[in-house]
Amino acid sequence: MEHGEHFVGIDVSKATLDVAEWPPATPWTEAHTEAGITALVARLQARQPTLIVLEATGGLELPLAGALGAAHLPVAVVNPRQVRDFAKATGQLAKTDRLDALILARFGQGVRPTPRPVPDALTQALSALVARRRQVVEMLVAEKNRHSAAPPRVRAEIRRHIRWLETALAQLDETLADTIQRSPLWRANDELLQSTPGIGPTMARTLLAELPELGTLNRKQVAALVGVAPLNRDSGTLRGKRTVWGGRAQIRAPLFMCTLVAVRHNPVLKVFYQRLRTAGKPPKVALTACMRKLVTILNAMLKHRTPWRSAHVPQVA
Repeated sequence: MEHGEHFVGIDVSKATLDVAEWPPATPWTEAHTEAGITALVARLQARQPTLIVLEATGGLELPLAGALGAAHLPVAVVNPRQVRDFAKATGQLAKTDRLDALILARFGQGVRPTPRPVPDALTQALSALVARRRQVVEMLVAEKNRHSAAPPRVRAEIRRHIRWLETALAQLDETLADTIQRSPLWRANDELLQSTPGIGPTMARTLLAELPELGTLNRKQVAALVGVAPLNRDSGTLRGKRTVWGGRAQIRAPLFMCTLVAVRHNPVLKVFYQRLRTAGKPPKVALTACMRKLVTILNAMLKHRTPWRSAHVPQVA
């Protein structure tokens, strides 16, 4: 660690914000309220830390991360599993809020995750709408599955709930479309994405909400962020099977379904998939490769502001 560097870890819970530093200093706690966030940001601005590390906690961390980003403080929101593995590797098995904050600070010093821009309020709102739509779809599928096996007296109640969920889904789709249409940038990006055979409104909205970095990264970075980059499993003379791991699962699931359509109707991916299958690749391996190719093409399209053209795919950067 260079002289003068110091790292801050913040454990975010519903009621409190536990703060620790590395090199160690006296930890402190702020209330998880607007006043507490304001006080914490002011205190950290005075200290000018090298890096502030938070765990992704299902959205609970977003108000704090947004306030830190707006104050131009370097903040990284990291995967909790990576932090827990780091804690185990350093022998830290006990778990309290203050210990978690200290581990986050040590993680920042040891791993140095790259600070990424925090999504703005509009992007966070769009992400919340997309997440809610996903939840409604899951409930619809569950209720339809229950309907076929339910006794007659229960089926009427399930049918009423299905109709309510279908109405809610239609309203969410209308709200999502209106939200995107009111933003010139989102509207332009939505049109670029949907110009690609295989990409429909749901996939385009998911990408806008859950992958705001699309169009700003290179092909390796965007593949790793989505979780479709093959990872080595080699040791000594052993050459293990490459697998994909990590990334944003909320993107991969709809991307997989879009790829199933694209390998039949998208001329570029159809040829690519057939070539991989002819070379002996299993269907899932070939589909994963097509997912990676599709997301890198979409990334290049947004980067170069170029719509899909079947005769000429934008060069993947």
